[in-house]
Amino acid sequence: MDNLNTHGLGSLYEAFLSTEADRLAQRLEIHYTPKHGSWLNMAEMELSALKLQCLNRRIPTKEKMEQEVSAWLERRNAASCKIDWQFKKMMPESS
Repeated sequence: MDNLNTHGLGSLYEAFLSTEADRLAQRLEIHYTPKHGSWLNMAEMELSALKLQCLNRRIPTKEKMEQEVSAWLERRNAASCKIDWQFKKMMPESS
């Protein structure tokens, strides 16, 4: 996950009673991403495509979600989908 201030265990204790926050915290294993790098933009675009094309509805079970995501990934790879993302320096407008 990214390093947004709400993406940490402390936010659980702000939102829930300590016993519930403890219970939830025990179920999480948090892996933070590096704060800098253009790869993060590409990863976010790919996750956005997954959300819009595959996870845009309620999926009743974890097993069904795994099947849906796997099928989506196979279709995406078979179509050789690529992200065309490039950093472009913005030039000031001339007056």
